Amino acid sequence: MNLGRFLRGALAFTMLIVLQYSVRPLLGWRINADFLVIGVLLMAVRMRPGQAAILGFLTGLISDSPVPDAFGAGALAMTLIAFAASWLKAVFFADNVVLHAFFFLVGKWAFDIVYALAEHRLTVSEMVVQLLLWSPLAGAATALAGVLLLLLFRSALEPRTA
Repeated sequence: MNLGRFLRGALAFTMLIVLQYSVRPLLGWRINADFLVIGVLLMAVRMRPGQAAILGFLTGLISDSPVPDAFGAGALAMTLIAFAASWLKAVFFADNVVLHAFFFLVGKWAFDIVYALAEHRLTVSEMVVQLLLWSPLAGAATALAGVLLLLLFRSALEPRTA
């Protein structure tokens, strides 16, 4: 990995963290795009699985810091989706918008499943509604936001071959 590619990726990841904590709270919707999941997925496909897991763990700790009741659930979920995304990166190297949208949707849904199971705050009926209604809708919103970001910042996010 060259320095320019690393700096472009770090800048895009930082921009997504800023969006997560500046734009997302302003929306106040039940269905939100998760910019941290987008950032972790975009970075994980450019890393080895171990490095991606560390990135996911650190990002999960950042996301867990405002929620002390469920501390660790986000770190576990981000670690697992980052590792899985890095491991499956060969499947998603195609520059296909629909494939990226599906990748973001499944990544967000998987994050929500692991998070809901790890946090132990929802009753069974609340968990069913969360995982079968709200999580897929949040995954679709995340997929839409991720694809829009990819299309807007294609030159900064595409891997460059020298």
